[in-house]
Amino acid sequence: MARWFAGLMSGTSLDGVDAVLVELEDLCDEPAGAPRPEIGPHAAEESVAVFALHHAHAPFPPELRAELLALQQAGGTDELARSALAAAGLARHCAEVLNPLLAANGLTLPEVGAIGAHGQTVRHRPDAGYTIQLLDGALLAELTGLPVVCDFRSADVAAGGQGAPLVPAFHAAVLGTTVPRVVLNLGGMANLTLLDPQRPVTGFDCGPGNVLLDAWVGHCRKQAFDADGAWAASGRVLPELLDRLLAHPFLARTPPKSCGREAFDLHWLLDLALEGLEAVDVQATLAEFTARSVADAISKHAPETRAVLVCGGGARNADLFARLRAAMPGRTVDVTSAIGLDPMHVEAAAFAWLARQGLAGLPGNLPAVTGARGPRVLGALYPAP
Repeated sequence: MARWFAGLMSGTSLDGVDAVLVELEDLCDEPAGAPRPEIGPHAAEESVAVFALHHAHAPFPPELRAELLALQQAGGTDELARSALAAAGLARHCAEVLNPLLAANGLTLPEVGAIGAHGQTVRHRPDAGYTIQLLDGALLAELTGLPVVCDFRSADVAAGGQGAPLVPAFHAAVLGTTVPRVVLNLGGMANLTLLDPQRPVTGFDCGPGNVLLDAWVGHCRKQAFDADGAWAASGRVLPELLDRLLAHPFLARTPPKSCGREAFDLHWLLDLALEGLEAVDVQATLAEFTARSVADAISKHAPETRAVLVCGGGARNADLFARLRAAMPGRTVDVTSAIGLDPMHVEAAAFAWLARQGLAGLPGNLPAVTGARGPRVLGALYPAP
């Protein structure tokens, strides 16, 4: 099997497509969820060094981003046709990111085993037995000349699972050591992977990451995101609003659990009667809400763990990062780049790994994480033309 795989990730934040090329070596050949042995004082750094990685990012064209966001809201017209067109538009955008990355790094098509592409989630309803990630896999295969593995979440949902999070198996394969640690992925939603050599790998969505911060700054200031958390840092936390946010029933649910915009979005936020509140203070409170919900989940489910590694877009938000550290005294909170893996590359690399798992006939889910009835080989394959 080829050692190079491509990963494509488009997350809840809708900031664009991250593409990676990963030389996976033997990571796929270990059982999903098996921790890698610690072999020295910087073992995590050594374990990450077993593969090479190249990365590119491209923001969505405004029209495609607006349509993908609109399709996440129920009640639109002609959703079937619009979804098909958006899936094709996403495939074209992915190809426009990936093809130059392949050329820039001198990789020929026979050297790349497949593309693992997440697609864009527009509905996530495991409680109703379905999840939808838009992507025209056949078109992406046609445009790149490579096999495409996508629709990773459906097999887990069909087996009674949440379909998410799927990255804990990759975290365990790459970041697992003999020292307990938590990996926090701060995308649109926040999810945790609990790595403890004395226990099975577990993980779950713990609440919003950037989604409410992005929604509120977009609503109030017409910006896609609060750069570096500067606006939130200039406000003050509103205790009464924070208490109402922390009362969201999802936070009290027992894992396995996952969430999406169905649980946390601008409509839910506006229903909290924010009239009369300073917009900047709401932003500060939303940042504190993300930090507190993460800290509370770690305290409840991994109380002995003292090391937290952060990846995802939220790792670049200085205000949010400072709030995370303040909310978790006694724990070290650092980004994954401290051990050799850029926080913006982790999710896309995970889907490259999941594609290789699928082609090898190996499971990609962890039932202890998703609640599925058992391990499942994930993804639908669109062969190369």
